[in-house]
Amino acid sequence: MTRGLGGNSPANVQKYLSGVNYPAEKQDLVEAARRNDAPDEVMQTIRKLPEDHYGGPQDVMKGYGEIE
Repeated sequence: MTRGLGGNSPANVQKYLSGVNYPAEKQDLVEAARRNDAPDEVMQTIRKLPEDHYGGPQDVMKGYGEIE
């Protein structure tokens, strides 16, 4: 996966998770991204996150770092 500016960058993924109330389930993240009109590549990234439960944005970014 290409990482960096735009697309799937961590900052871009977090942008589309605006409004998530943590702790949150992965499905909550998917729904928030959909509400925020995330592009397909961001939706795919969120769906690939390794855990089902996230305590906060830092946990999402930790999971993001584990995606290959």
